[in-house]
Amino acid sequence: MYARALSRLKRNPQLFIITMMGVFGVLGITPYIIYRAYHANFLVAIADLFAVISIIIAVIYAWRTNDTAKPGLYLSVIFSVVATLVTINLGINGFFWIYPLILFNFFIIPPSRALVTMLVVLASLVIYNLYKPESIFSSHYQMVSFLVTCLLASFLSFIFAYRTQHQHARLEQLAAHDHLTGAYNRRVMTEELRKAARERRSGRNYGLLILDIDHFKRINDAFGHSVGDQVLMDFTTITKSVIRESDILFRHGGEEFALLLPDTNLKGLHTVASTIQKTIFSKLTSPAGPVSVSIGGAILSENDQWEDWINRADEQLYAAKAMGRNCYKIAV
Repeated sequence: MYARALSRLKRNPQLFIITMMGVFGVLGITPYIIYRAYHANFLVAIADLFAVISIIIAVIYAWRTNDTAKPGLYLSVIFSVVATLVTINLGINGFFWIYPLILFNFFIIPPSRALVTMLVVLASLVIYNLYKPESIFSSHYQMVSFLVTCLLASFLSFIFAYRTQHQHARLEQLAAHDHLTGAYNRRVMTEELRKAARERRSGRNYGLLILDIDHFKRINDAFGHSVGDQVLMDFTTITKSVIRESDILFRHGGEEFALLLPDTNLKGLHTVASTIQKTIFSKLTSPAGPVSVSIGGAILSENDQWEDWINRADEQLYAAKAMGRNCYKIAV
């Protein structure tokens, strides 16, 4: 169980962040609850207790659902409100909670939201102090100094978080897509087929097509790999132009592709296969002339494992090739 939990944390960076924030948040805030309750500062103690309970609920939710966006946003709102109330109540002694709040927000929610959240928190403190002079800040100089340092920390954190988010998105793009064609790679295909097999048990229909460019080796041998690469890229572009946004195209390997079609029945699978086969033959060309594609397909059966499903589609592909290529065959 421990090894499985550790494996989840390694695979999901956001779950790791929210869990670690949760652990250190509970350990860091709990002593203050006791201290403030002991000194009869019950309002702040209750606010801190609410923050701790919120942390526990959010972390449990993230672990149970694997959704870190909602609990992250929830904790950001809760912590921002609590930090604002604590600062209003404690004055200068509450300032120190604003700086960890800045870091927390930029770690846990998107940079633009974190920046807006911090601007709202700082504006709330300034407005309250203007409404009740010296209730938080002892002077305008102190208020301006506090605002400048917080804004500087917020904007520097925004730049860092934005850059990190951009790099993470780029790495995910590279890890999930075939670098030549832009289609999803085989690793993602395996994950999506497994997911489809699970969802089929709850009643959702899925179709699968295996597409193989005919005589691709001849093109490579006769005209070189650069021409072959261009054929692969053009094939991907043409295929994507005739499928739905919800359909997912994968590069299965070499000149072979797979197409996953959610919410598709047998009739729909025939229609898509026919459309792709005819469109490719009419639009895809190489120096040797028109390029064709052979297609095999299968509908996901209720008790299919994903391996059985793709094997059935592969069998139909071989049958289509045996029929002379430039055609499709779908498992009944």
